[in-house]
Formats: sequence, structure tokens, C-alpha cells
Amino acid sequence: MTRTELREIACKIIYETYIFENAKVDYDINYLLKDEIEEPDDFIIELVEGVKSNQKELSTLANKYLLNWEIDRLSKMDKAIISVAIYELKYTKTAYKIVIDEALNLSHKYSDESVTKMINAMLDGIYKNECEK
Repeated sequence: MTRTELREIACKIIYETYIFENAKVDYDINYLLKDEIEEPDDFIIELVEGVKSNQKELSTLANKYLLNWEIDRLSKMDKAIISVAIYELKYTKTAYKIVIDEALNLSHKYSDESVTKMINAMLDGIYKNECEK
């Protein structure tokens, strides 16, 4: 599978965890991974586990750059896309242009244009102010 496909699967898994958490249902990340992909590789495991273990920080950072909005007011899929993208910007060596392009492509697929523009501005701000050295 390509990294593009793995990112989308990671977003879907994160989305599922938000649904389970909202319903107060226990879940197993490993089961969710294996339910989506027969042999999860290190990349998707890192994305899913990284987002879940850093969710509070990722949400705080998103809220800092979402002008007049909060991440928890967005759809669960938008939140998943944003969380995966911020995690990748902050904690991996993936080029920022790839991270932002992939997030925008997912947003085009699962959201509307206004949210896509918001995500673009937010990720650009995070990269320029939190990641550039």
C-alpha cells in the first residue's frame, strides 16, 4: 500500500476511535488496525498510536490555529484528518508539503470546501510557527 492509502486508513481508524469514545465503548487499537489492514506496517502504527497518545497536545495546537473555531466542533473525520496531519508535521520527517497536500486531498474527499480552506490555513500556520527551524 502507498503512504497515501495508509494515511487514509489511519484517519478512518482514528475516526472510529472518536465514535467509540463518544459512545463510551472500549476498543482495541490493534484490533482496529488489523480489521482495516491485514499486516499493519510501522508507518500506520506510528500514525494511529502517535495521534492517540498525543491527542490532547494535537487538539490544543489545532485550536491555537483554528481562528474562531475549535477542533471538537468539526466533524470527527475532519478532526481525524487534522490530528494525523499535525502529528506528521510535528513528529515525523515527512516533508511538510506532502503532509499538507495529503490532508487537503482527504479533506476534499470527506469535507466541504470551507473546511478544506480552514485546514490549509491552520496547517500552514502550524508549520510556519511550530515546525520551521
